[in-house]
Amino acid sequence: MPPLPSELAYVPFVSVANMMGLVHHIGIEQVLCDLADAIEADFKRWELFDKTPRVASHSDVGVIELMPTSDGEMYGFKYVNGHPKNTKEGLQTVTAFGLLADVDTGYPKLLSEMTLLTALRTAATSAMAARHLAPKGARTMAMIGNGAQSEFQCLAFKAICGIDTVRLFDIDQAATARCAANLAGRGLNVVQCQTSQSAMEGAEIITTCTADKQNATILTDNMVGSGVHINAIGGDCPGKTELHRDILLRSDIVVEYPAQTRIEGEIQQLDDDHPVTQLWQVIAGSAKGRSDEKQITLFDSVGFAIEDFSALRYVLNAIQGTSYSTQLDMIADPDDPRDLFGMFERANS
Repeated sequence: MPPLPSELAYVPFVSVANMMGLVHHIGIEQVLCDLADAIEADFKRWELFDKTPRVASHSDVGVIELMPTSDGEMYGFKYVNGHPKNTKEGLQTVTAFGLLADVDTGYPKLLSEMTLLTALRTAATSAMAARHLAPKGARTMAMIGNGAQSEFQCLAFKAICGIDTVRLFDIDQAATARCAANLAGRGLNVVQCQTSQSAMEGAEIITTCTADKQNATILTDNMVGSGVHINAIGGDCPGKTELHRDILLRSDIVVEYPAQTRIEGEIQQLDDDHPVTQLWQVIAGSAKGRSDEKQITLFDSVGFAIEDFSALRYVLNAIQGTSYSTQLDMIADPDDPRDLFGMFERANS
């Protein structure tokens, strides 16, 4: 009879089904608010974290990345891909999973899907940054690019920033129609627009989120007036941008981690010494965010490992006392830690 696993052998696993159940149980807008607060809290202790640009393996059709970090007590990483061509093949552009571990023992504490969780934390980070950067009283957002991230962004800006109107545009009108249908009945005034220019009419916040792996110009300089906040989340790897360079030169640019964003973000178009502000400094009050009503603020967001760490820690806490996880027998835990082979042999008896 093979030995039964000990308690230490088990690691909670949050599947896609359990993640969806957990979010519905709590409520998606509440989860977005909770994630924004968790990420902001970790950005306030930014200096405690290990920080490194993500480890990326690029190909002609996409990228596969590992995103690690640690606060000295817990270690976390995310595996994530970005393959824009997948949509045409009926596949997700982005898939992900992540793990949290105890630094003291190295034992995993959580394994989780992160395709849904990344969509949630990306939207939460965008809206959290906008709390510090967007014009006060902003109520209208243009959503340029209506793919898999768009509904999460709209709901996050509603729940966290008070947006009540979203103006949607995508070159694929079916994507816009789908996004509008998904947002129906959620307390937003949803306007489907025929051009990106019309989507931006009256918008104080502009979110760009397209997926092509190329240097594109989704916004040109003449389209952007003074006093707006741009939430640029589509540029996230070398050779993939959305904004005309002249917009960047007119904007006060805020980034997560410059060493990563200069490679992957909109600012890859600029000189390496072009001044940018780090989001954690704005949150901590050591740097200015929005300082006047005519200022153009730009959050050049590419996603950073600390955001995933925050999201995983939130999920680990949220599943306690619920049925929204499965115990996986992941860790070999022999009675005598020096007798791993003996445990292996007894499994054959």
